Amino acid sequence: MVVPTTRYIRRRELVNLLGGMTVAWPFATRAQQAERVQRIGMLMSFPASDPEAPIRVTAFQQRLQELGWTDRHNIQIDYHRADNDSVQKVASELIARAPDIVLVNGTSVLKAVQQATRTIPIVFVNVIDPVGQGFVQSLAHPGGNITGLSNVESEMGGKWLQLLKQIAPQVTEVAVIGATMLGGGAGVEAAIQAMAPSIGVKLTPFTELQPASEIEYIINRLARRANTGLLVLPGAITRGLRERIVALAARARLPAVYPYRYYVTGGGLMSYGVDTVEAYRRAAAYVDRILKG
Repeated sequence: MVVPTTRYIRRRELVNLLGGMTVAWPFATRAQQAERVQRIGMLMSFPASDPEAPIRVTAFQQRLQELGWTDRHNIQIDYHRADNDSVQKVASELIARAPDIVLVNGTSVLKAVQQATRTIPIVFVNVIDPVGQGFVQSLAHPGGNITGLSNVESEMGGKWLQLLKQIAPQVTEVAVIGATMLGGGAGVEAAIQAMAPSIGVKLTPFTELQPASEIEYIINRLARRANTGLLVLPGAITRGLRERIVALAARARLPAVYPYRYYVTGGGLMSYGVDTVEAYRRAAAYVDRILKG
């Protein structure tokens, strides 16, 4: 019997990881007059109903306030949300308002905002492999108007698989959900594929998750096989379906590893990943430095 366990990166590891994946701002923006209200556009892929959304907004606001920025006093934060169908339209509308800086989360949102402006500074959080996806030239010298923090490094793919094997040694087949949703996650997928044979695991990738009813079909099919496990990769669709995925995996008694802690607080077995809320606090420090020139 697998004992429910949570594991996520310790503070020192988190600092090293986020520090290593932090992208330096490539140029000094113009000096800003302290008395002028600075406008921050915030575009998120989280739906309004997702309880994780206000947690991240609050972390961002709190850190800004610690740095001397208060909403409706010396800054104005305009909040926007978009799904995959509306993201380009919402991004264009946001940029048309001419904010001083834009904060975005996720690959699809960053891509839409990048297409809408090449001059307004953009700070991103939770984007996988920003170099490989062409958003920045390098982590140290990104170039252009984009900077931010990445949430996954390639080696984590192999680590997820290793941890699953450690908590459930009997597992010989692992279903990977979300493989095509990583955006620039080719390195992550390669790390998973490289690790599998060395620990005696066969991979079964499931990449189509629409409609949501397919989740139940996939997990029920896995449950009928012997010695199977589940690896859920990060992505907007898997995040949106996380409650369903976690509930079905628990009902089927499938050992599963998830990318973030909020899967576990929602009933998942185990997670391994960066502190996604802390990333918004770190992003606030970037915004502070840019607004101060």
